Amino acid sequence: MPSLLDTLAQQVLLSLPLFSLIAVGWLLVRWRRWPDSVCEALNRLVFKIALPAMLFRLMSRFSESPPVDARLLLAFFGGCLIVFVIGRVIAARVFKLDGIAGSVFALGGIFSNNVMIGLPIATVMLGEAAIPAVALVLVFNGLILWTLATVSVEWARHGAFNLKGFGKTAAGVLRNPLIVAILAGTLFSFSGFSLPGIVDDPLTMLGQMAVPLALLTLGMSLAAYKMKEGMRESYAICLLKLIIQPLVVWGLAWLLGLPPLESKVVVLLASMSMGINVYLMSRQFNALTGPTASSMLLSTIFSALTTPVLMLVMDMVLQG
Repeated sequence: MPSLLDTLAQQVLLSLPLFSLIAVGWLLVRWRRWPDSVCEALNRLVFKIALPAMLFRLMSRFSESPPVDARLLLAFFGGCLIVFVIGRVIAARVFKLDGIAGSVFALGGIFSNNVMIGLPIATVMLGEAAIPAVALVLVFNGLILWTLATVSVEWARHGAFNLKGFGKTAAGVLRNPLIVAILAGTLFSFSGFSLPGIVDDPLTMLGQMAVPLALLTLGMSLAAYKMKEGMRESYAICLLKLIIQPLVVWGLAWLLGLPPLESKVVVLLASMSMGINVYLMSRQFNALTGPTASSMLLSTIFSALTTPVLMLVMDMVLQG
């Protein structure tokens, strides 16, 4: 029987190449001074071509896969709602933030970087069998969490909901190439046809470069952010994001009786570092910009250890 330290080392080593690619991307910008135009071009390649190709190809076989348990949505997004409320309370009571800044703070505690890092890590650590469950979360992730944050901000601003704003949020999500690829691939899987080799082979090649390029461009993007003011808020966001959210999601998965694979998927996705969308929202509302930028860097660094530890603990518990 391998020791606890040996098992932990295996988990860390499994994810180390992924975080090494992030570090390479960071060094290319900070050390080699690669221009922003390169990062922007690679980002467009990843998000508009490579990742959609990978997701479409994987989801094109969705109908042949075992059914995905929809309870994972309740576990993941129910956990997001609980932690968002906790975040709002901490923002108001501890840091004395107003409703808009508090909404950004709370969103930082629940919005994971599940595209650039969650999907690659899930593929490596849990295998392709986990992809349908990951895709199900990705389909609803942006819409549900952006809507939650929009409701919170609109209520803080006006004490009322803006349905027009929610409609724009939903339309934006449905124009996302990743969501389009997931939905199109799923629909194709139920058509009864299979992809011909002339289509499947190029999609396979594009999909193979999606994961390393996504991690590389994440590192390049992180190089643009500097550690600024509000480190107390940043550490609090990291605590919410990397520890409290995955534990709450795990608790809900256990209460709902979610199977082991789906439980691992939702906890792994919940344990990911904070997504860039939170920083974009902070810029949009001109609130908590410094702490969210710092949180992106810190949570990415810390998650290199916290995620493997959580996966190790889950394995130990699930194996009895």
